[in-house]
Amino acid sequence: MGRRRYVARGVPGGYRIWDNKARRWWGDLYELCPDDLVAELNGGRDSAALTALMKRYRAEKR
Repeated sequence: MGRRRYVARGVPGGYRIWDNKARRWWGDLYELCPDDLVAELNGGRDSAALTALMKRYRAEKR
């Protein structure tokens, strides 16, 4: 398996997603590790699934 483009990294206050290709943060700060969101970003990249996962993680922050 090659190097993954998106990786969840622990930062103060939670987790952020690092984009290895663009060398910058992607998305919001998440309190819980967004494993399934990172897997979808590195895998199928289905826009409907990504939108649903992002909404779910945003709702968990509230």
